[in-house]
Amino acid sequence: MRSVILSAATRLLLPLILLLSLFLLLRGHNEAGGGFVGGLVAAAGFVLHGIAHGIEASRRVLLVEPRILLGTGLLVAVVSGLLPLLSRKPFLTGLWIPGDVAVIGGLGTPMLFDVGVYLVVLGVVTMVVDTLAEE
Repeated sequence: MRSVILSAATRLLLPLILLLSLFLLLRGHNEAGGGFVGGLVAAAGFVLHGIAHGIEASRRVLLVEPRILLGTGLLVAVVSGLLPLLSRKPFLTGLWIPGDVAVIGGLGTPMLFDVGVYLVVLGVVTMVVDTLAEE
């Protein structure tokens, strides 16, 4: 049995929840937030959509298989750690793009690492919820 009110509210809330998750991802270097919290908020949005519209509809809205998100996130996080090795610095040392970059949190390997964590958390949580919802 589906709720019409929840279904209609979810259509409006999902884009706002995803924007909030991106905001949390981008501000994570200077204040509370980051890849983990942003990924959890994004996953919560897709879980809410799954509750309102069913798990199949939620998978279609996600557009990407959760396993692909997880693998891509791990790859991005590892690459962000390996990039400093190219300039003979320790693993996971923060490297920044030179110049005046006016972006929330700055552009560098820490931001790349946070994006990787965001994708891993989103992939893992949606995969777990999808698996539990199927049973």
